[in-house]
Amino acid sequence: MAMSRTSSRTQRTAATLGEQLLTWRRLLGLTAAQVADRAGISRNTLRKIEHGELGVGLEAFLDVARVLGLNEQLNKALDPYETDFGRARADQILPERVRR
Repeated sequence: MAMSRTSSRTQRTAATLGEQLLTWRRLLGLTAAQVADRAGISRNTLRKIEHGELGVGLEAFLDVARVLGLNEQLNKALDPYETDFGRARADQILPERVRR
């Protein structure tokens, strides 16, 4: 039997994100069927996302975020130039990818 390589921190983060999407869905007064239909996914896939299961694809996660109106917030939250560190390092040249 293969052992899971997923860290407990990653599992907790997935569970937290799922709970937050579920809360947003409820705050917006949307049913699971409505969100799943608008996101183009099954209700089972939405359930997996809301329960923090890690096997769900990024596309499905982002489609749910889009339906809930959260894409801009996600983009801003992950933008390095929205942080003090990113702004402080903005004038440095980022290394280019080296192909071998």
